[in-house]
Amino acid sequence: MNLPITNPSPDCNLFKRVILGQEIPKRPPFVELFLDQEILEIVVTRYLEREWVPLQKDRAVRAKYWDNYINAYHHLGYDFVWIDGKVNFPRKYQSTTNTAEIAQRDRVWDEEGVGAIASWEDFETYKWPTDEFDLWDYEYVSKHLPDGMGIFAFPCRGFLEVPLEYIMGYENFAMQLYDDPDLVKAICERVGETIMAFYRQIIGMENLLGFFPGDDMGFKTSTLIAPDDLRKYILPWHKKACTLAHDNNLLYLLHSCGNIEAIMDDLINDVKIDGKHSFEDSIMPVTEAKQRYGDRIAILGGVDIDKLCRLDDTSLREYVRNVLEVCTVGGRYALGTGNSVANYIPIEKYLIMLEEGIGFTNG
Repeated sequence: MNLPITNPSPDCNLFKRVILGQEIPKRPPFVELFLDQEILEIVVTRYLEREWVPLQKDRAVRAKYWDNYINAYHHLGYDFVWIDGKVNFPRKYQSTTNTAEIAQRDRVWDEEGVGAIASWEDFETYKWPTDEFDLWDYEYVSKHLPDGMGIFAFPCRGFLEVPLEYIMGYENFAMQLYDDPDLVKAICERVGETIMAFYRQIIGMENLLGFFPGDDMGFKTSTLIAPDDLRKYILPWHKKACTLAHDNNLLYLLHSCGNIEAIMDDLINDVKIDGKHSFEDSIMPVTEAKQRYGDRIAILGGVDIDKLCRLDDTSLREYVRNVLEVCTVGGRYALGTGNSVANYIPIEKYLIMLEEGIGFTNG
């Protein structure tokens, strides 16, 4: 095992050039939306031999957490760290026991029926977040990054996920699209303006590489709501955020699960995303996505989560090599999972994926 890397040499500027199609690297850079906390703890304690410190409110303790976080990403070979949070929308959710062997917390999911807002009265009494954001975590990480590393920011769930999952509930959202579209519009606008206020506030932060939001807009066979409704209520906000990023020489990468084929041309030609993340072999293998879209945007990750969990080591290495051989052609590819490093993925399988990337050479 060649991990952790003893003397990493991150280069977020190279990462950016690869994403924009300006350079084909000798080996692909790595990308990940996030590592579950349990996976991160194993990396820190077992492989880096550092003391694990959970994320807490006390800033002195938080600093130790972020030091571990930075070290983990650094020595795993990433060119950036991904930081989420600081825009908090109250939500309803349900939970159950997390069955992953190393799980330390329950598994939660958002209310699918009726969420916090089902009427205009609810809209008026909802505790909307203010535009005053605590950026201490972002600023601390920015000042303590190793040379060559950058930051991708993700303030909260996305322009669709917050209204649909956090605030209204999926069923309620769908019904209100017909019963009271003005309420849907008002919620989407309030959410959009709040998220944009955060993005505007972090512009100019040292080492900021771009925005990397997660906004799941699809399920296995289609988009979560009609494509025309996405174009009306959601995509204009992604376009505003993407334009803000580009106007400030930043990247805009989009994570979206599910089948969003119906709006891919909108995302590429109108929103103008720089890269698309989240792929699943049962929907569209990343190799197919690369051949279909790789000449227009960067293709990010795509090593199927199910295969990471189930394949034996030899088969997994063969699978990852095939992904690399197809997706690195012409550049504009970064290696990573199809979604995230979930706590049910065996750590050894995750590291095999990275090791194959380290040993891969283009051409």
